[in-house]
Amino acid sequence: MAEIQMALDSLDFDATMALAEQVAPYVDILEIGTPCIKYNGLKLVKALKAAHPDKKILVDLKTMDAGEYEATPFFEAGGDITTVLGASDMATIKGVIKAANANGGEAQIDLIGVEDKAAVAKDAAANGAHIIGVHTGLDAQAAGQTPFEDLKTITGLGLNVKVSVAGGINKDTIQSCVKAGAAIVVVGAAIYGAPSPAESAKELRALVDAA
Repeated sequence: MAEIQMALDSLDFDATMALAEQVAPYVDILEIGTPCIKYNGLKLVKALKAAHPDKKILVDLKTMDAGEYEATPFFEAGGDITTVLGASDMATIKGVIKAANANGGEAQIDLIGVEDKAAVAKDAAANGAHIIGVHTGLDAQAAGQTPFEDLKTITGLGLNVKVSVAGGINKDTIQSCVKAGAAIVVVGAAIYGAPSPAESAKELRALVDAA
């Protein structure tokens, strides 16, 4: 069964906590987005985990250097998954994997901005990565890009990792992502931009479960 990850992208601490409360019944992973974690820090990780101990917390650090050193405190604070950029040095990626393993967590390698996505995914998987993230960022989405072809490429490699997909996914595209092999589908604006985030999350949950 594919998991739904909710991207919490607001900088506001209270708004983030309130949105998580609304959508938690329908999602599996609560993601603290990169701007949000830079703005709010460890206290938000601790607060989200305390409020939702049954949910995985993904901290989207997008680590580029000092992998183990940067990731460790976020795992210790209650994070279950942290992200490291596929564009970083393999030593950095290995450091985040080491921190994840030491804390019973998972390391996700984000392929945003990576040219040879297949090569990086293979190398990261061979070094013990837990999740490969296929990610079309907000700026690339605004230019009309989508993650769907990249998703097919990465799932087609048959690596022994979970594949996560992010990038403008909504009710019209979420089932095709699951059918293409995504173990984790990341949804942001399709939920937080909806008139009722809870209703939108509930609808997406039903679509994922049906797929």
